[in-house]
Amino acid sequence: MTDLEKANTYQEEKRVDESRKPVYHVTPPVGWMNDPNGFSIFEGMIHLFYQYHPYSDVWGPMHWGHYISKDFVKWKELPAALAPDTDYDAAGCFSGSAIETEEGHALLYTGVMEKEKRDGSKEVIQQQCLALGDGLHYKKISGNPVILSEQLPEGFSREDFRDPKVWREEETYYLVVGNKNKQQDGQVVLFESKDLKKWQFVSVLADNQGKYGKMWECPDFFPLGEKYILVVSPQDMQADGVEFHNGNQAVVLIGEYDRQKYRLQEDQVSSLDYGTDFYAPQTLKTEDGRRIMIAWMQSWDMNIKPAEQKWNGMMTIPRELELREDRLYQRPIKELENYRTEPVAYTGREISGKCQLPGIRGRVMDLMVELQEGDYKEFTVSFAANERYQTSFRYICDTQTIEFDRTYCGMVRDAVCRRDMKLKRVEKTLKLRFLLDRFSVELFVDDGVQTFTSTFYTPLEAEDIVFECDKKAVVNIEKYNISLDGEKKEADLYEKI
Repeated sequence: MTDLEKANTYQEEKRVDESRKPVYHVTPPVGWMNDPNGFSIFEGMIHLFYQYHPYSDVWGPMHWGHYISKDFVKWKELPAALAPDTDYDAAGCFSGSAIETEEGHALLYTGVMEKEKRDGSKEVIQQQCLALGDGLHYKKISGNPVILSEQLPEGFSREDFRDPKVWREEETYYLVVGNKNKQQDGQVVLFESKDLKKWQFVSVLADNQGKYGKMWECPDFFPLGEKYILVVSPQDMQADGVEFHNGNQAVVLIGEYDRQKYRLQEDQVSSLDYGTDFYAPQTLKTEDGRRIMIAWMQSWDMNIKPAEQKWNGMMTIPRELELREDRLYQRPIKELENYRTEPVAYTGREISGKCQLPGIRGRVMDLMVELQEGDYKEFTVSFAANERYQTSFRYICDTQTIEFDRTYCGMVRDAVCRRDMKLKRVEKTLKLRFLLDRFSVELFVDDGVQTFTSTFYTPLEAEDIVFECDKKAVVNIEKYNISLDGEKKEADLYEKI
């Protein structure tokens, strides 16, 4: 039995009961999940691979897990696609991307190998590799690695050289890869190829100039509107007000692409999401022209899940990206609206003090709260609540700040519980859209001009939604449950598999 067959056998035998997992967010069948990989469309089907260690609920030798979808909401699990089973990827099949080609579905990933030095220490080497497949089965090519670490300019890191994101322009393939320079600062390097197998170094597309953390992981580069977008996930960030927090996070650079120098001239740099759990986002472009992004909904330094839980990690809802007036907007994928059920609405409702509203309760929902007017200073929405537990978002008018607090969500780890987000756009009304899915919340502010994503593993019996205002607020509230049953039969979505 091959290593890949062993992983898939284990996956089948040990899979976790779905009844206590998120409803509409992707999770591993068992074991550990991190970065989204190979987010792409092949023969009309949406593919999502991910960093996967089936054998335990902590990070280990990386495999590629695999899901498919027709609509970004209902996903079908497939067997794992890659396992670390060759000399050049024995230490792991690390993150990468995918693209549809004449030869099939091409997966570009980072193969990691370790060599023992004379002094007994280990030398880590990261290189880029290629596998080809039909959407279900994949085979690593005989010419791997297709980009050797030696192809980098002198002084560039061979150990930190990972996470290729590939695209095609006319007859040429390009890919960006995360790397470190001579000063050990993060940078994104650009390569080109005619056939995905022979690659040439082109340029340093962008670097952090000593400002934004260290190693830049999981780069993604694409046009949006009249600008170009570079998304990176820096390690070892230091806090800067409330824009950047300590540790790992996702950062977006927006600017102009100099095609003569193959260099991004950024106009602005900001956090992509302000929550506690958002990392390694990756995008694709749909056939109807939308740019869709998905990310790992967790943080490396805050593993707060209960010890008895046998799965670890989940993905965000796929989000539609749009650039308006040089502001990046993120909205939940529109197809999610097909799965809304049991609507409840309140218009012009006055809220003073603490209250619960009939019909608004539960852990799986799409909840919209629009603050119209009032003389209040603070307005709070709490969820996953009962007499013992709660997680909340508090809007503080004077400082134009939203404060997140999961102190009482039930965690027993010494992890970040509170974080603030300063509003960048202040209007007469404030729109808050919450996507709740048992153990997570994704907040979209004012149609997605800012987002805040976090996990909480509160016992499922805590189902109350509580509204609280220090004086009086007038609000519009719209709530839908989310159900994957009944809207579209699975046979209709996956007739090709």
